[in-house]
Amino acid sequence: MGISLKKGQGVSLKKSEHDLSMVTIGLGWDINEAKKGLLGGLMGKKAADYDLDVVAFLCAANGKVRDLGRDENGQATLMNSDVIFFNNLRHGSGCIWLTGDNRTGAGEGDDEQIVVKLNDLPETYAKVVFVVQIYKGAQNGQSFGQVRNAFIRAEDAKGREMARFDLSGGAQYEDCRSMLFAELEREPGGWKLNAIGEPSQSDSFVEWLKRYA
Repeated sequence: MGISLKKGQGVSLKKSEHDLSMVTIGLGWDINEAKKGLLGGLMGKKAADYDLDVVAFLCAANGKVRDLGRDENGQATLMNSDVIFFNNLRHGSGCIWLTGDNRTGAGEGDDEQIVVKLNDLPETYAKVVFVVQIYKGAQNGQSFGQVRNAFIRAEDAKGREMARFDLSGGAQYEDCRSMLFAELEREPGGWKLNAIGEPSQSDSFVEWLKRYA
């Protein structure tokens, strides 16, 4: 079992202690079942599944995302960029990729995973920021207030959990539809995992990206 982090804490992931050649960042969550009356159960529409997405921003030493995948007109498309998400699953360096998109959060263990070859990630990248959003959360009336047992964890190449940050939902997150969950920060001798847990009312990671662009 890895080190359990609280909001605002960080832990060093040193190469001397862990195999950072391939690190898995796993995220998971459960959803509180909405209570329905008899008529609601018979006549009401099925509630939309909670589709939580994990997104990674690769940042330079200045804390900014350098490549936004611009088109010929200079407009940001995020394709083939330093932003890893459901429409741009793999980074051009081959050192970080999203394994897939779980649209329900069903099942045990990790619901989504991002794999990072930390030892090989080019030196130009000093930080990897992880954001979680509820896709169409505003449209579907969904929030992190109904999300429970949410976590982000880092597992080394040998399958050993190095660190974990657990975050439960609740009333304080009723208006929260996305979250700056955690970040990996480069430091001498390895990397550091920082637990953040900063919420936002927006259900789009693009609002977070503005902070780093």
